[in-house]
Amino acid sequence: MSLVDRLTQWLRSDGPDRAEPVELSAASAVLARGYRPQYLLRPVNPLFIWFSLIIAFLLNLLPFAQAAVVPDFLALTLVFWSVHQPRRLGMAAAFVFGLLTDVHDGALFGQHALAYTLLSYGAITLHRRILWFPVPSQLLFVLPLLLVAQLASLLIRLWVGGSFPGWLYFGDSLLGALIWPLIHWMLLAPQRRPVDRDETRPL
Repeated sequence: MSLVDRLTQWLRSDGPDRAEPVELSAASAVLARGYRPQYLLRPVNPLFIWFSLIIAFLLNLLPFAQAAVVPDFLALTLVFWSVHQPRRLGMAAAFVFGLLTDVHDGALFGQHALAYTLLSYGAITLHRRILWFPVPSQLLFVLPLLLVAQLASLLIRLWVGGSFPGWLYFGDSLLGALIWPLIHWMLLAPQRRPVDRDETRPL
């Protein structure tokens, strides 16, 4: 009997005395917590997706965004929507925003476009697995995605004769992964609002 079947049998019984004893290992307990009920979210507004992407892009254009150890807000927003709305945001959007970033930064044309496209592809490919985990544990997926995107951009830069910027260059990805819970909370906030308020409703 699988773990899901045993948990279902235990929940449908009147209590633990009538249910078949279930012994959960540490790994099984973590998986079992994945079946806890989650709050329902409102459908996302497509305009909000593009609004958040434009705001993230504008934040990257500010002067402080060029400083060391400043997260790539556009990359984080692309990862979030690629994970939560993979059908509404494809790799084409990541490619276009990458080209716009190349134009602004004066970088090799296509450098950020390739990095953001790889980032979006990885997030869309892993989106089901990422959503299985709680938000703090999602850092284990977000950090490698950001590092791969930065590494791709760096390799293109070195290929055309650029200099190595130092290991602090990867601090953007580390800080971006650390603020992932904040980005997650902010971008999901509009979907958590109740559709209507009923003072007589207990919940």
